[in-house]
Amino acid sequence: MKIVFMGTPDFAKESLKAIVEAGHKIVGVVTNVDKPQGRGMKLQPSEVKKYAEEKGFSLYQPKTIKKNQEFLEEMKKLKPDVICVVAYGKLLPKEILEIPKEGCINVHASLLPKYRGAAPIQWAILKGDKKTGVTTMYMDEGMDTGDIILTEEVEIGEEETTGELWERLAKIGGNLLTKTLEKVEKGNIIRKKQESNFSMAPMLDKKMAKIDWENKTAKEIKDLVRGLNPIMGAYTYWNGKKVKFWKVSVASEEEIIVENMDFLRNGTVLVSDPRKGMFIKTKKGILKVLEIQGENAKRMAIQDFLRGNQIEEFEVLGSSDDD
Repeated sequence: MKIVFMGTPDFAKESLKAIVEAGHKIVGVVTNVDKPQGRGMKLQPSEVKKYAEEKGFSLYQPKTIKKNQEFLEEMKKLKPDVICVVAYGKLLPKEILEIPKEGCINVHASLLPKYRGAAPIQWAILKGDKKTGVTTMYMDEGMDTGDIILTEEVEIGEEETTGELWERLAKIGGNLLTKTLEKVEKGNIIRKKQESNFSMAPMLDKKMAKIDWENKTAKEIKDLVRGLNPIMGAYTYWNGKKVKFWKVSVASEEEIIVENMDFLRNGTVLVSDPRKGMFIKTKKGILKVLEIQGENAKRMAIQDFLRGNQIEEFEVLGSSDDD
């Protein structure tokens, strides 16, 4: 089939790669404009753009697609059978949706109708979910509201981070899109309306990365750390300096015993030792720190961090100007 592919990050690249390897004809690739990244803020192409250029596909990078008549006419000229959309980052207007005779198909990294929106992988981990998956669906003018075609469910590992789950689901998404296009070609698609009990997965806010020692349990903080790894990292303050936690666990009862702990504030460092590690009191349970990053420093194992930084036992973390 003749396909226009629309996508931006590495997650989308896996789907593009899968349908190319399946033998579909890519008549055009649409991706977001290059964005400044890194310390030098140099313009960097998206992963989809890199792959498209490597393969020699016709590439389009409109700043906007809404009310963009020039872009609309370009897409009409390509006469695609299907438009495949994976993490493109923009809602498609009705005029674009109506171009392909077989419709526009989206790959979404959740089990719809759960987690419609921009950050379904992150929110699945932030919420402590045990399972998630990938959905292919026909697109309409709403936000991930179209009819479901195929789904594939997966278990989320207890220690799995957003980055790790992202990589797994990217490959699953590519395979599921390929299976979906096979059904389109054979004409045996079964469309399923979404249930009404949906939930949203909005863009992440940097403010949510600050650890709330007073009100969150060890399990909830662990899920926050996993959910923000590697995007931004969960953080707290120590001696007025920001420190990020990249890997933590919930300590078992056998690992640490502290008498009269109920009288201590949440966020209190119970153990801080280069050999034993670092343990912190929470609203419920004890958090064990495994990987940390000091301000203007590199990520490192907690034992290495404590060899060069003296965090006192019974010190309370989280003090800052806005606490």
